[in-house]
Amino acid sequence: MKLLHELTLKSAYEEVEKLEGLLNKLQEQLGFNDEFYARLMLAVSEAATNAIVHGNKLDESKNTVVAAYRDGNKLIFVTTDEGEGFKPDELPDPIAEENLLSTSGRGVFLMKEYADEVFFEEDGRKLTLSFILDS
Repeated sequence: MKLLHELTLKSAYEEVEKLEGLLNKLQEQLGFNDEFYARLMLAVSEAATNAIVHGNKLDESKNTVVAAYRDGNKLIFVTTDEGEGFKPDELPDPIAEENLLSTSGRGVFLMKEYADEVFFEEDGRKLTLSFILDS
């Protein structure tokens, strides 16, 4: 697995905007199309936002790191935060009727929809998203 880029974000909402620069570099480097870029932007920005807001609780003394790797035909993003962690299996179902009108709680669901693989480690403080690159 080869590290392509790494980005350290402070725990503030506006830091997520820095992902655009990272994804632009990756698009130039790897040549993927705009549809693939949109999938990445949605899933990776959800991962970073969750780490900043839910993991680090917007504590600017804590950082979130987003690292992009290439492993064969996979583009892999590893997002880590300095929070207390959580149990991904205990998240409420965002498409259950009682949660449909909720203003939050869809991030993990969306990541699972847009990424090819989603793994949580270190009590939820480390999230790995994998995307299959077209050859």
